Amino acid sequence: MALRGAYILRGMIVSDAGLDDAGVAIAAVRAGADVVRGMYGRRLGRIEKGDGDFATAADVEAEKTILGVIRAARPGDAVLGEEGGQQGDAGAGRQWLVDPLCGTLNYAVGNMLVAVNVALRGGAAAVADPFSGEVFFTDGESSWVRRDGADARLAPTAATRLVDVNLDPPFPGAPGFRAVDLLAHPGFVERFRPRVVSTTLALAWVAAGKRAAYVTDGGDLSGSVHFAAGIALCRAAGCVVTGIDGAPIGPAGRGLVVAADSETHQLLMSMIRG
Repeated sequence: MALRGAYILRGMIVSDAGLDDAGVAIAAVRAGADVVRGMYGRRLGRIEKGDGDFATAADVEAEKTILGVIRAARPGDAVLGEEGGQQGDAGAGRQWLVDPLCGTLNYAVGNMLVAVNVALRGGAAAVADPFSGEVFFTDGESSWVRRDGADARLAPTAATRLVDVNLDPPFPGAPGFRAVDLLAHPGFVERFRPRVVSTTLALAWVAAGKRAAYVTDGGDLSGSVHFAAGIALCRAAGCVVTGIDGAPIGPAGRGLVVAADSETHQLLMSMIRG
């Protein structure tokens, strides 16, 4: 439910007056996370999208709630949502990218590894973990995590040696690049330990030092509703962010390699190229 100049968060009417873009992103993901958490465990029907992809009522309701927050705070901005598509002027100077529930398959089978992603293209962004209560956010210059009402600066580190690899199709880089080949590389086995979270929450974890790196195949992911928030967090935290070809991500980009530091990035790139 959206009100002019306000939004509903945890059953309370909250004013949006004075929120900067990071504040809007935080408010939006928190509102979406409340919906996701509140609908968890229910028997939810699937809305088929084709090619094995689907949404649930939680995806749809969370996106509606997020859009209510953004519209109240930034009524002139455009929005691209995972479920609702383009809303507002596609040529607007400001566009919000919304993924209301990243990890729908996890969620649908009772797995709590999911994320709520909101990003202003080229600016602030936030990622909420609905079940831990953590909100990772950036104003475009630095990245933070809000936990139990306190904010802490994100500090990437490769100390965990855990690398999250996206194994979900499609695999446009094959046969030149296949994630399963990376996992079998002797250098990878010697240096790292694989994880498959199957949600872009893993990108926030790289920025927070919970993962050493994240690798996924794909095309240009810089404007993806799934990846934009995590990419913004990682960049502002000081991570190394490139495509799987080592080039900057963008219109001609290929996939994504995000590493906590340059040494980890160089190691992964040597394995990918090899």
